[in-house]
Amino acid sequence: MSEPTVAEATESIYASLRADNADIDAHIATLKTAMTREGLKQAVFDPTRLAQNNRSGRKLMQAYFRQRGVSVRFSAS
Repeated sequence: MSEPTVAEATESIYASLRADNADIDAHIATLKTAMTREGLKQAVFDPTRLAQNNRSGRKLMQAYFRQRGVSVRFSAS
């Protein structure tokens, strides 16, 4: 079985966010591994796909991911 790509890991995180953060820590770990494998420094998320698409929600997400070793930025929509 192949390792998930960053895009697949990101989709898993969107699904987890819609499911009230179910297994979010496992998905973040998968994303971190995929980012390392692909040589990426930041994960990029579409703010329109977030449950809390406001400044407070985005900052909370960035802080939570940063604590787990993943730098997050948001795409301009």
